[in-house]
Parts: sequence; structure tokens; C-alpha cells
Amino acid sequence: MGAYQTVVVGTDGSETSFRAVDRAAELARDAGAELVIACAYLPTKPDPAVQDALGDEAYQVVGSAPADDTVSRARDRAATAGATKIDTVAVQGRPAASLEKVAKERNADLLVVGNRGLNTLAGRILGSVPLDVARHTGTDVLIVHTT
Repeated sequence: MGAYQTVVVGTDGSETSFRAVDRAAELARDAGAELVIACAYLPTKPDPAVQDALGDEAYQVVGSAPADDTVSRARDRAATAGATKIDTVAVQGRPAASLEKVAKERNADLLVVGNRGLNTLAGRILGSVPLDVARHTGTDVLIVHTT
């Protein structure tokens, strides 16, 4: 068994975040660790006119449906990278706070995020997910160069 037993990785469905998933999956595989793939979402307010127009497809624009799809795609990617113990979670909330919550709830040894937003002006002034997570979480953080 490796040093890490539970690895949490965040994804937003972007190609750069999937690179962080790939790296986290490799680490989890090599350590024999559980991989928890998390996606934060903020639900949209249901619009009756939109719901009527979309009918049975309306679920795709409210609630966690897009996040559920994202973690499903990330799970497939992680399995391809060799991770065997994979769990997924869609969490309502802002990305950094949601990742910190999942890491704490799952007693994660390592939290993996991509570096997107870290080197932007907005990221330096307003904060970015990797910066916020690195500052506030009580666990090891790996910031993967994904951009």
C-alpha cells in the first residue's frame, strides 16, 4: 500500500480538468488508493417555459445532471488510466469549497486539481480553484500542470 489511500480529484468536464483526472488516476493506481472524482455544480433555476419546451429532456439543465455526466466521463477515463477503486460525487456548491468538503468527508490524503486559472490575472486577484484549495485544505494538494 502506498502513502496515499484516498485521492480526490476535481473536474469540471473541460479537457484540462480531465488531464488532472488522468494524473490522479495514475497516482491512485500506483498507490492502490481509492480515487474519488468530484464535480461541483450550481443548479439553474427551473424556467417553466424552458421545461415545457424541453419536456422529458428538461432534467439536463437543472439539478446535477450535467455534473453527473461529467463524473461519468471522468470515471471512464480514470478506469482507462488503470484506477480500479473509483467513486464519483456531484456536489452542489462552488468548486473550491466543494472539493474541500469532499476531501474532508472522504478523509482524503491527497487532493488533485489542474492549474487552470492559477496564472491568470483574474486568478491572482480574485483567487482560483487551485490557489483556494491549496490555501484552505488540510491535506496534501497536487496541482497538475494542465494548460
